[in-house]
Amino acid sequence: MAIAVVLILLVVGSVIFHFWSPWWFTPIASNWGMIDDTVNLTFWVTGIVFVLINLFMAYCIIRFRHRKGNKAAYEPENKKLEIWLTVITSIGVAALLAPGLLVWAKVVTVPEGAMEVEAVGQQWAWSYRYPGNDGVFGTTSIRHVTAKNPFGVDPDDPNGQDDVLVDGKHMHLPMGQPVKLLLRSKDVLHNFTVPQFRVKMDLVPGMVSYIWLTPTRTGKFDVLCEELCGLAHFAMRSKVVVQEQNDFDAWLATQPTFASATERMEPDLASGQASYAVCGACHGAQGEGNAMLNAPKLAGQNSWYIEQQLKNYKSGVRGYHEGDIYGRQMAPMAGTLVDDKAIANVSAYIATLPEKRVSDTIIGNTRRGKDLYRTCGTCHGDDGRGIWATHAPRLKNMDDWYLKRQLENFKAGIRGSHPDDPFGQQMVLMSPILGDEQAIDDLVAYLGAL
Repeated sequence: MAIAVVLILLVVGSVIFHFWSPWWFTPIASNWGMIDDTVNLTFWVTGIVFVLINLFMAYCIIRFRHRKGNKAAYEPENKKLEIWLTVITSIGVAALLAPGLLVWAKVVTVPEGAMEVEAVGQQWAWSYRYPGNDGVFGTTSIRHVTAKNPFGVDPDDPNGQDDVLVDGKHMHLPMGQPVKLLLRSKDVLHNFTVPQFRVKMDLVPGMVSYIWLTPTRTGKFDVLCEELCGLAHFAMRSKVVVQEQNDFDAWLATQPTFASATERMEPDLASGQASYAVCGACHGAQGEGNAMLNAPKLAGQNSWYIEQQLKNYKSGVRGYHEGDIYGRQMAPMAGTLVDDKAIANVSAYIATLPEKRVSDTIIGNTRRGKDLYRTCGTCHGDDGRGIWATHAPRLKNMDDWYLKRQLENFKAGIRGSHPDDPFGQQMVLMSPILGDEQAIDDLVAYLGAL
């Protein structure tokens, strides 16, 4: 009897939780309402079966429970019952499969005139590419992927010169326009998902998959990876911004093309040296840093990282938080660099400065710090030299006091909380592994010992 009561309570509780659950569909923002209809139909079919089977089991436990003096009847076959079960099961399976097949037929049939956008996944970030004025994507190859060409666009393909590159930023889409998303992975399996769009698809290395949708309302929506792709899988996030057509066109016109990015590949070191005169007042003539002025060492840091941080300061992505006192000082200084070319020049010049060994100022347990760094090393490299592919800067032989302050800022949300700083947001998510100040000291002390 106890088992029968448990089964009945299981059914009643499940039904109540289903209808009053706080976790349900997010408000839909695309044309795929039929996905919701199919899921709801699946809930009804499987829910009815779940209720009937469990109540039938409870009935059988009660009806045919052991009674003294009663003998069980054995009936090896019942053709009538088997026919009914076969028919009912077939109807249930058809009710589940048929709508799914109809929806899938629409998923794989892209409407004519759909706009194409490429979403590229890698551990652990998203980037996006739009065709230029010619409406044709340039060809890509993994052989062409470098720090200066992260999309792997073939430089000899004229169709790729006007491709619009959105690296480390959010994807924008126009409302009401059918969009075909071409999905490409640079390393392992990923999955492109926007819960509000209701469609998702795997990214498989070596091939290009696709989905299509029509955004139906403006707003910002989370882009997630729903394929376990490694240690920082949970932090592989981005956003899609749905805008009115005019706003989308204005945004797209401000984004760099492959040709303009290529043009900046050969920096002007003389111009960069002249621009660095302002920076050197705090960071030192040789980029050695000055702790008294809260200016960290720059010499030896990856130039691509310095370039990105200067852009973040200039755009207000970094140094905007009222608690980031020294970051707020850097924001107006970055404004002295008039454009991206000037930023690229000064970053390239900094990369030529001679590097010297920094002095350790923080004492910690390096053995414990080594254990903590195993997680960090997945992005920053086992030797702490940084990995451009994961947008992770160099940590080795950098000022320990500065590293500690930035880790504390990430933990406190002072840095990395800006909505347009996806890599900072990843660090905010990762920083809780450092439970207290001692853990930060241990990690930073280990980095100093590298």
